Amino acid sequence: MIDLRSDTVTRPTPPMLAAMSAAEVGDDVWGDDPTVLRLQATVAERTGKEAGLFFPSGTQSNLAALMAHCARGDEYIVGQLAHTYKYEGGGAAVLGSIQPQPLENAADGSIPLEKIAAAIKPIDNHFARTRLLALENTIGGKVLPAGYVAEAVQLARQRGLSAHLDGARVYNAAVASGKPVAALCEPFDSVSICFSKGLGAPVGSVLVGSQALIDVAHRWRKVLGGGMRQAGVLAAACLYALDHNVERLADDHANAAHLAAGLEAIEQVKVQSVATNMVFAQFPQQHCAPLETWLKERGILTQMLYASRFVTHKDVSRADIDTFLAAVKEYFAAR
Repeated sequence: MIDLRSDTVTRPTPPMLAAMSAAEVGDDVWGDDPTVLRLQATVAERTGKEAGLFFPSGTQSNLAALMAHCARGDEYIVGQLAHTYKYEGGGAAVLGSIQPQPLENAADGSIPLEKIAAAIKPIDNHFARTRLLALENTIGGKVLPAGYVAEAVQLARQRGLSAHLDGARVYNAAVASGKPVAALCEPFDSVSICFSKGLGAPVGSVLVGSQALIDVAHRWRKVLGGGMRQAGVLAAACLYALDHNVERLADDHANAAHLAAGLEAIEQVKVQSVATNMVFAQFPQQHCAPLETWLKERGILTQMLYASRFVTHKDVSRADIDTFLAAVKEYFAAR
């Protein structure tokens, strides 16, 4: 199948599976899995942070970070389109007793500085205590402008807030911007990095930050059920991804641009945006369901909505994209 639904659908390659099979393991709950320890130290070093902590998922990594920054009854400022607010089951509120203060994202994915400033609560018992600013990079495939990030985090610091980055696709941002990943992570107190998206590992995220913050997050990981035993078999896949699957993200970005150009040539389709490895496009509403079925019958998996997202990744080739584009053209030609 050609799967354009997400970059989370990637499958481990034979060399990655070999690395997993050969991994030296211990018991990570006891803190003695050598491969997990190596992954945590490697990611911390490459992001310029003191320490790292391995999690089974990005959702849990983000939640543990929020809980490490915020106490019960505290508040974090976040974009309405951010994953930590919209797509993680309300975990901050449900499990962390943390109040989200969602703000409307601008077209480039940023949260306007004036909205952030206005949302920070005064010190008053009537209000939740604003403790944290959470940003996302990339967001909707878009790389947050570096200048904006610096200003937003500076504002947070001036108002006594910490800053967390949902960096699920921060390596896409690094490759697209040409900046070292450490430079993108430097402004933030904590960063969550996902390995099961464009980097191609089957499972795993790493949270990085100061040793003190990671120590707190470590306890919350246990509370949230994230302690794993012989997790080195999973950490080995992430280490392999770091060594082999970072630079190739540029291929995904080029393929997304090729996909967008092909869709723009189809009269019935309107491309809304293309950035890094994501293409957003509008299709006539009445054609979404039948087109999704048409494509699936031809071995192509999509999620066809009025505003559809197509994601390129290591398991989608340029030829696969051409096959997809030909199938869409064939569908509309038959109508």
